[in-house]
Amino acid sequence: MNIEDEMTDRIIAAIDAVDGAHPAVPMGLQNSRWLPWNAGRAAVDLGETVVEIRVVATTLPLPPLLGKLDAAVRPVLAASRWADAVLRVHVVDLHVDAVGSHRDPDHSPGP
Repeated sequence: MNIEDEMTDRIIAAIDAVDGAHPAVPMGLQNSRWLPWNAGRAAVDLGETVVEIRVVATTLPLPPLLGKLDAAVRPVLAASRWADAVLRVHVVDLHVDAVGSHRDPDHSPGP
């Protein structure tokens, strides 16, 4: 495992520790235990000057959630070569639980 993979795994663990979000994984990979790597790695991009994470929000409002994610990921980056990188958090989807218990009887929340 290289330094990028280790850092990505640590970032994924930090995201998983935040109540209200989880790493955004491409469709079809959510429950794929057959992959030889952590599918959550698709949610993290480590650039030279920018670290981008993609998450699915399970709670609202977003501003406090984004603050929690920043507070969880920043310490992971602090002692690395990405310590000064810009952290971009992309909320790419809202889980049905984020919008409350008001269900539309004409639409299914699943695929």
